[in-house]
Amino acid sequence: MKTILKYLVILLVFLPAQASAQRDLTRYVNPFIGTGGHGHTFPGAIVPYGMVQLSPDTRLTGWDGCSGYHYSDSKIYGFSHTHLSGTGISDYGDILLIPSVGRDYSGRFQHRNETATPGYYSVKLDDEDILVELTTTARVGMHRYTFPATDDANIVIDLAHRDKVLDSDLRVTSKTTVLGWRRSQAWAKDQIVYFALEFSQPFTAYGPADKPRKTYFRFDTRSGAPVLVKVGISAVDIDGALKNLRAEINHWDFDRVKSDAKAAWNAELDKIAVSGGTDSQLTNFYTSLYHVMTVPNLFMDVDGRYRGRDFKTHVADGFSNYTVFSLWDTFRAAHPLYNIIDRKRTRDFIKTFLVQYEQGGRLPVWELAANETDTMIGYHAVSVIADAAVKGIDGFDLNKAFAAMKHSAELREHRGLAAYIDHGFISTEEERESVSKVLEYAYDDWCIAQVAQMLGKKEEYERYSLRAQSYKNVFDSATGFMRPRSNAGWVEPFDPREVTFAFTEANAWQYTFFAPHDISGLIALMGGRAQFASKLDQLFTAESRTTGREQVDITGLIGQYAHGNEPSHHMAYLYNYVGQPWKAQSRIASIMGQFYKPEPDGLIGNEDCGQMSAWYVLSAAGFHPVTPGSTVYAIGSPLFPEVRFNLENGKSFVVRTVNVADRNVYIQSAMLNGKAYSKSFLLHQDLMNGGELVFTMGPRPNVKWGTGPRNEPVSRIDGAQIVSVPVIKAAGQTFRGRLEIAVVGNADLYFTTDGSEPNAKSRRFTKPFFVEADTTVKALAIAADGRRSMVATAKYHRIPHDWKLSLESRYSSQYTGGGDFALIDGIRGTTNWSGGGWQGFQGKDFVAVLDLGSVQEVSSVGAGFLQDMGSWIWMPARAEFELSIDGKSFEPAITIANDVSVRQEGVVTKDFVKSIPPKKARYVRIRAVNFGKIPAWHPGSGGDAWIFMDEIVIQ
Repeated sequence: MKTILKYLVILLVFLPAQASAQRDLTRYVNPFIGTGGHGHTFPGAIVPYGMVQLSPDTRLTGWDGCSGYHYSDSKIYGFSHTHLSGTGISDYGDILLIPSVGRDYSGRFQHRNETATPGYYSVKLDDEDILVELTTTARVGMHRYTFPATDDANIVIDLAHRDKVLDSDLRVTSKTTVLGWRRSQAWAKDQIVYFALEFSQPFTAYGPADKPRKTYFRFDTRSGAPVLVKVGISAVDIDGALKNLRAEINHWDFDRVKSDAKAAWNAELDKIAVSGGTDSQLTNFYTSLYHVMTVPNLFMDVDGRYRGRDFKTHVADGFSNYTVFSLWDTFRAAHPLYNIIDRKRTRDFIKTFLVQYEQGGRLPVWELAANETDTMIGYHAVSVIADAAVKGIDGFDLNKAFAAMKHSAELREHRGLAAYIDHGFISTEEERESVSKVLEYAYDDWCIAQVAQMLGKKEEYERYSLRAQSYKNVFDSATGFMRPRSNAGWVEPFDPREVTFAFTEANAWQYTFFAPHDISGLIALMGGRAQFASKLDQLFTAESRTTGREQVDITGLIGQYAHGNEPSHHMAYLYNYVGQPWKAQSRIASIMGQFYKPEPDGLIGNEDCGQMSAWYVLSAAGFHPVTPGSTVYAIGSPLFPEVRFNLENGKSFVVRTVNVADRNVYIQSAMLNGKAYSKSFLLHQDLMNGGELVFTMGPRPNVKWGTGPRNEPVSRIDGAQIVSVPVIKAAGQTFRGRLEIAVVGNADLYFTTDGSEPNAKSRRFTKPFFVEADTTVKALAIAADGRRSMVATAKYHRIPHDWKLSLESRYSSQYTGGGDFALIDGIRGTTNWSGGGWQGFQGKDFVAVLDLGSVQEVSSVGAGFLQDMGSWIWMPARAEFELSIDGKSFEPAITIANDVSVRQEGVVTKDFVKSIPPKKARYVRIRAVNFGKIPAWHPGSGGDAWIFMDEIVIQ
């Protein structure tokens, strides 16, 4: 009897996992979600992480055509074999096939005649009554075209579709076989796709279609039999495409390939088995998981060959090579999710990173089809590596990875890194997106420090931990925001809602909370826990309106929280770090319900290669990785009665939720493996050990659960970094050489002005003082226990103290140059005009009066200007200068005409400066005459031209 009971217990324990494995989870996936609005997804056929994404193309251009398909369209141009999921820039759309009757090579369709499920897509083309069906393997796309009875059925191969074609070739080798290739340029500057195509029946004729690089193949379909097509692709050569084709589909059974694709998806989707919930919630969840599993994409042939970052052919040794790494997006939640459910594939991702480092000279930033696009900022491959390493994923050379991580962090010529390394911050005049870059570099440096600590590299650990504090150098305690700096001072005017070139697709509200590696330090900067929580409240309750630049990525606003773009994704969970987890629970439940819908426009922003969906998958399960690179997950508000993670180690981790209901968003209590659990965070090792976490929910907050010491997650920089980085700034807007140094915490400050490194024997800083022109000041903070902060460096410029500038023309809030005195601060704008060093005036003349403070002899006058015709910025038609003794009566001094061609391309700077006969004056009036309306030959025809100016030069 005991033996029978034992087997019954085993059977009952095993049944839930077996039941989930037998469920058809693909029925909960709706590939049309995200194809409307600004989701930028595609509905076509793909197997998990497949190299082929076989999908219809309905849109050739425009931001909402990035994936090639938009739900609002009604015309299909054809069916191509590569597509991007949720990106903000378009590419792919390679090897387009167009079925037709006669010569009309595109067709109208209706959504009621369209079907999409994982691994399968079908549509009826109305005008010609053609049924199109698509399915795939990893490297091969399979088409089934059911034509009406005709002897004029055509399939067109279009090698000129979408991108700029650099070269192509097509060879017909038999009545059923076509080989070729296409090399193109778009986001990826040099992409190549080879293909091998086979028809299920011989064509009766072929020849050039209506445009170059388009070839038609004619079939007789009066028998009623469909025409099937198999297309294998490769980035290596035609032989690779042929091998892929023959290895993966050596038959003509379309339904078998479709069934295999469905089985592959069910196996992947079952890695997280959800029970309960509404059909809409299950559709949101499994479609999100599906989106996460469509990228990155396999990028190698069946024989292991692949195109490397050096554009040479390599053979993968012990790993699968991948492409499409949208790391600025996916490091936040998608890769941490892979580190739970797909650790083997994560190992392959990192091995891919390392061969790209060897072949291309650095780790990927945003890699696409063997091309480094350098899109977005940071060096977030280091986050992916660190997160995998601290979570126990091995099988790759961690020492080699560490060397590659350091290399990314020391590329001084790369995107403001020299200024960041030397000064601890980046000025707007040095680099665009300066604030965002400092914040993300600092986080990435912390990731490097974690791996250094694992490897026992104490010196590197301390170096990168110190650098990781640089985020404090762009925090302005007076306003409570991360803020752009110019010449070590703060850029004026400042509006935290304003979207400027100092931020990456965001404003100060949306980046002020980005210090995921040192949330404790950020809390201290804001004045403590209460002030930090209050600031979070303000984030979610502020007016939902941004100012400044139009930024289409900023969507899904709750206050100034923008869920449609990645920088905001961790913010609701920050309440856990200050003892208010119930607020996180409320916000997270609201975000899940408000911004994820089972509809084509159901995503509030770009899907971004799985990141938008990964946030939902993890949040619906009840937790989120606020700090990738640590082993801590912040707990939110679980959505389903049961979420079972079926782990690669054979164990399961189950999140059960009691009292699930729409209004029951607040955790009342929790138990982990049968014991009371009061922490508002979960450790990765507890998850990987398997077990059960049970939440009991209710309609009102339990303000005690998850609070207090040891119950709240902690994120801080440990070790030698207890003192914040010195904040060095010049007082006042005129940068007259007055120097102030401030530090948060108990520390003494020392400095040098001769270029040497400061130490405890250097001059001790006690009060502001004046420095000479172009002096280099280096400062060092030393705490009472001897621990040190990093050295920060800044240069300061002096101008005469009695100069005053009165602007009669108001500059754009986007291009302030640093404020009202920017034109006489001694700091020259560079060719990087978007960095903030220039003042911009659109559709108006520039007029200002400079007061020299006293009557002086003026012998030379002038001003600096910039032209970038492609950005609607032109030199002024002329610059006029007038002089006055009393500021009322002005006399002409000189007019300087422009001699730069209005059609000259690129960025050009020029000083309009001329000597004049010496003349007594106190006031100088400057008028720069605007270029005027943009001429008809320019894309901006009829618009208003800009004047960009910096700086006024008076001798």
